[in-house]
Amino acid sequence: MSTFERYLTIWVALCILAGIALGHVMPGFFHAIGAIEIANVNLPVAALIWLMIIPMLLRIDFAALGEVGRHWRGIGVTLFVNWAVKPFSMALLGWLFIGWLFRPLLPADQIDSYIAGLIILAAAPCTAMVFVWSNLTRGEPHFTLSQVALNDAIMVLAFAPIVGLLLGLSAITVPWGTLVLSVALYIVMPVILAQLVRRRLLASGGQAALDRLLARLGPASLIALLATLVLLFGFQGEQIIAQPMVIALLAVPILIQVYFNAGLAYLLNRVAGERHCVAGPSALIGASNFFELAVAAAISLFGFRSGAALATVVGVLIEVPVMLSVVWIVNRSRNWYERGRRVASVVATNS
Repeated sequence: MSTFERYLTIWVALCILAGIALGHVMPGFFHAIGAIEIANVNLPVAALIWLMIIPMLLRIDFAALGEVGRHWRGIGVTLFVNWAVKPFSMALLGWLFIGWLFRPLLPADQIDSYIAGLIILAAAPCTAMVFVWSNLTRGEPHFTLSQVALNDAIMVLAFAPIVGLLLGLSAITVPWGTLVLSVALYIVMPVILAQLVRRRLLASGGQAALDRLLARLGPASLIALLATLVLLFGFQGEQIIAQPMVIALLAVPILIQVYFNAGLAYLLNRVAGERHCVAGPSALIGASNFFELAVAAAISLFGFRSGAALATVVGVLIEVPVMLSVVWIVNRSRNWYERGRRVASVVATNS
């Protein structure tokens, strides 16, 4: 994990302040940027999102899907938490905290939009950063790669239906045309392009050529993320100044969701008798989010000024420190985990 990545929260916080300040100083500039769009897709942001997403997808080897059967219990837990629990638990937390408990403290016209942003955030499982978290927990690399490849393959088909279902259950109008366009623009097309580039590089120069490209694109990807945040907060500044507690209130359901889903995946792997080096990455992908995709989808569906875009950005703000805390818990509990796993394995064998 590079120094820049380790302090991502600080850079995000600085971009929030910069965006708010610039939004007040140069409102015309931000309105001009917001007006550059085709079919509800903002072109400058689309370019930045692609620069964020492509380097992450270049790391994914879909040939790893052939390894899925080797760790079927861990894969099963990951899929259950990511697709049967995580989006629905976040929707429930959003309804509970944003729609009810915190409603008097939030702008009334943005309540539904905040809930929509939380749902979008939870419906996109993490991709690239899982490799960082897995490495920090000494996770099994083949399992990590295969589970990420499988989640990305499922996301192509499941992201739009799950988001649409939960938005509908939340009585939020679903712009299906824009949602499908977002999936095509920010999932399908980048996946295809990344895999074509990956195969060509590996065929011509091997892994070394791919690593060189990733080393060049990595900093550009993070800079694109920070530039997107400056644009977002250039539009969100007035709302945040008027309601300074909005970010803290939105962080509450996100924090609960992270620890709940990480803990659930970790415990289910222990009960299933899976090894710790598999349970760690399984818990981490169940807790983290593909926030680049979430930000892009929220902007496309609801716009720069929406509460949905702000809610996804809060996920970016707390991602690194929260996930590092999950890594710490997973590492510190290794001995406890292995004792329970051995008991589970013995029981399974005897039965």
